Amino acid sequence: MPDPELAAWLRLTLAPGLGGQTLRKLLSEFGLPSHALGAGRAALARAVGETLAGRILATEDAAVATALRWADAPGHAIVTLADREYPPRLLEIADPPALLYVDGRTDLLARASLAIVGSRNATPQGIANATSFARAFSEAGLTIVSGLALGIDAAAHRGAIAGEGSTIAVLGSGVDVAYPPRNAELQRAIAERGAVLSEFPLGTPAIGGNFPRRNRLISGLARGVLVVEAALASGSLITARLAAEQGRDVFAIPGSIHSPLSKGCHALIKEGAKLVESAQDVLGELGGPAPTRTVQQSSAEVAHELLAHLGHDPCNVDTLCQRSGLTPDTVSAMLLQLELDGRVASLPGGRYQRIA
Repeated sequence: MPDPELAAWLRLTLAPGLGGQTLRKLLSEFGLPSHALGAGRAALARAVGETLAGRILATEDAAVATALRWADAPGHAIVTLADREYPPRLLEIADPPALLYVDGRTDLLARASLAIVGSRNATPQGIANATSFARAFSEAGLTIVSGLALGIDAAAHRGAIAGEGSTIAVLGSGVDVAYPPRNAELQRAIAERGAVLSEFPLGTPAIGGNFPRRNRLISGLARGVLVVEAALASGSLITARLAAEQGRDVFAIPGSIHSPLSKGCHALIKEGAKLVESAQDVLGELGGPAPTRTVQQSSAEVAHELLAHLGHDPCNVDTLCQRSGLTPDTVSAMLLQLELDGRVASLPGGRYQRIA
């Protein structure tokens, strides 16, 4: 049977124009949403005005029923402010969402977590850093929170899934919307092994105004935010500054003074963000354990396997992807690291050769 109290929460949150502040005013005055709805139109109008009262009472039953059916499916949940599963850290922020649509593990919402964010147009080294740092933190027991964007976000999610702590993806669309489309497979993997969540109603498209609101949840869920790469105009800096306002720790990885994707991180460090050179720099601040040796061994094993696939003849990235089964991002990042280590050389035409 449908949960009448959850239906009341949905009726309020689906009402057009009813923002978080007004909704919390209603809850403060009437208590639970069912009490507000049961108070009648006149009482609602006195609290929020005639226009909003009319919108609340006119909320489509079909939209409420659709959300309830979605929540009834295995692995789905709608978590409200009144539920024990509601993330305790979100209760500390200025504008906590009234409810969250969650596809995946609700137990992750209360676990210690770290947000990792950065550029959508990340460098191969940035992708490698995000992946390896996320895996190290995940192996240390932290849940990695990010926004499922291309570049750094996606790399952080992939690294986290490979560890013990898993990952949470916070969307700027409805939780049932695959955005960006290129990350649809990753979104499904996160829903199976971690959690995908959104405060936006089902079917909400990914429009620009949603992402600043999404960013406050990324930082709000976490104990701190690590920025891997970011330009000066990056949305990642918004997330970092929201984190500072919320009392979270802010960390940044420095880079070349000539790289535009380092300037955002350098600006944060100048403003007081903690400079990060290793995973332990972050774990030490958060009071967590050091990364396990298995992470380092795993990275070494992957590098050794890639060298085996490379052989001793020149080879391009596409061929290496076919031989190894790895993604182009992973292969490019690993080749860059191997080149820095003096184990491979880059050749004209996008080819690489193993150095004896």
